[in-house]
Amino acid sequence: MIVSNKLMTSVGSAALIAALSISAGVAMAQDGPLRGNIRVVIGSTSTGGDTYQNSTIVVDELAERLDLNMKVDAVGASSAFRTLDRDSRGNTLMIFHDQSYLGHLYGVEGYDDIFEKYTVGPTLAINPGNAYLVPKDSPYQTLDDIIAAVGNGETVRVAIQPGGVSEIGFSALKNAIAIEHPGQEDNLVAVNTGSQSDKNQQLFDGQADVINGTVQANEQYTRLPEDDQKAMRFVWLTARQDTIEQAPEEGLGQTSREQLLEYVEPNVHVTMGDDESFTFDKEFFFLYNKDMDPAIVEQIDEALADIYAEGEIQETQKNAFFIPNFKPSDEASEYLADKMARYEEIISNIQ
Repeated sequence: MIVSNKLMTSVGSAALIAALSISAGVAMAQDGPLRGNIRVVIGSTSTGGDTYQNSTIVVDELAERLDLNMKVDAVGASSAFRTLDRDSRGNTLMIFHDQSYLGHLYGVEGYDDIFEKYTVGPTLAINPGNAYLVPKDSPYQTLDDIIAAVGNGETVRVAIQPGGVSEIGFSALKNAIAIEHPGQEDNLVAVNTGSQSDKNQQLFDGQADVINGTVQANEQYTRLPEDDQKAMRFVWLTARQDTIEQAPEEGLGQTSREQLLEYVEPNVHVTMGDDESFTFDKEFFFLYNKDMDPAIVEQIDEALADIYAEGEIQETQKNAFFIPNFKPSDEASEYLADKMARYEEIISNIQ
């Protein structure tokens, strides 16, 4: 390219350099190991849920950075794993969350040990909204009230979707009761049900005393007056305190970050024994076919590292009430394996 010296002003130089850099980046992406149309399957069938929303934010950024056609496909966990199993070329990738290993720990059919069967890719973000709620007119004002009631022989029914993220808080609560009130933990009873709307209905109908929910799905019900059959209030968010502290100050809906912090450790304490408290962050990450070219793993790691270094994706995620949490593949795999081991201990304690 020939450029007149007279036109090479400082502004023009900067623009030219930027243009050349972009062209070089696109060329590198096109020459990289990840090529063609890329299908990113997710472990959810919903296009309105948090898995699809978070995956779309990340995949759209990756597609632009790598100059590739990438599409998120909400096929559900079983279908996503089977699809990933069949494609080692790298044209099928998967994004899911902690359910991918919790399902295996709970013995759910179709869930294998992801650390043996797949390559664990980078972490992307946290949904800090995993929550437990009671009716607004419940006699249980706090989670401590619930633990004490169960310890005193009362039956407390908790609506959950068994086998994963929805159940892990229930398991931790049952484990804490076994530690603090040995022999009384069976008074905490799981009401196994399905989707969030199903869990909500159990509460509306008086078939459950507590439900697992999310800030995103249930905050609207916490605004209702106490005499409304659908009125709820939070008693526990499982996220770490420093996770919620990274949320926008305005929080979500009419519930501020300061209010959300009232429902996390140390204000709410669920013991794991030995002065350790239970917390749980629902985290999203990539999964790859075990035989996929390691160069693709490296390519995606490098592209995401650049994207997160620029900082724009973090703002997009936070605006959608996700907490950015990028870790490259090697670090993410070790981190998630340690996380699985920690929760495996809780699950085995109550089985």
